[in-house]
Amino acid sequence: MDTFKLGRATINICKDASDVARRLAERFLELARQAAAGNGRFTVALSGGSTPRALYSLLATPDWRDAVPWHQIHLFWGDERCVAHDSTESNFKMVNDTLILKVPIPQANVHATSGQDRDPAGAALRYEEEIKRFFNLEAGQFPCFDLILLGMGPDGHTASLFPGSQGLQENKRIVVANFVDKFNTYRITLTLPAINQAQNVIFMVAGGDKSRMLSTVLQSPQVVLPAQMIAPAAGTLAWFVDEAAAAELNRQSLVPVT
Repeated sequence: MDTFKLGRATINICKDASDVARRLAERFLELARQAAAGNGRFTVALSGGSTPRALYSLLATPDWRDAVPWHQIHLFWGDERCVAHDSTESNFKMVNDTLILKVPIPQANVHATSGQDRDPAGAALRYEEEIKRFFNLEAGQFPCFDLILLGMGPDGHTASLFPGSQGLQENKRIVVANFVDKFNTYRITLTLPAINQAQNVIFMVAGGDKSRMLSTVLQSPQVVLPAQMIAPAAGTLAWFVDEAAAAELNRQSLVPVT
């Protein structure tokens, strides 16, 4: 793995998608152990998508499953599609099938959305209230997740914050039901200020179909795409990408980390 700095972000270029998953699992375990030892818990907001799926599947294998302090981990979702939890399109179902059912995490530590298939706006409000209660937040405060995992779409969206969507303008809410024109549907998503309060934010990107957008997001001087708007206020920002996704990066503009 080659590691670079670009502004405040760390760019980790891995061999392939499997290497991305393995390096991410190592980082996940490291952060989980640190947080559990320091605070007694590790709070993480998960992402959907094929690259995260590989990470979750790896964490569920015996070597990783037995090393992670699952009883101290609390799982949340960075975004969810407005479908029932048993739908094949559900981010919850993907995580449940690949990870939750295979590791010894208490069900009380799994904080999923509810009712988003029937009432997106109500589901967003309920999820926001659950997050507020869990983090013991006062009015106007945002949670500080230990880790938020994010993917990036070929259009530069992240979580369910799509280019031009109304959710990008939200600066007071933690969770919103964001209408996505290209799919003609709502999605539940953490807002930018909620994501940017995290202690650690990690993007996972793999595949040549993401190469042009990755180059634009990381190296364009204009900040117009949702993925470019992720800038943790006090936390760390890291990218774990494979060689195919990194193919169009100008590596001469990156500072090697030795």
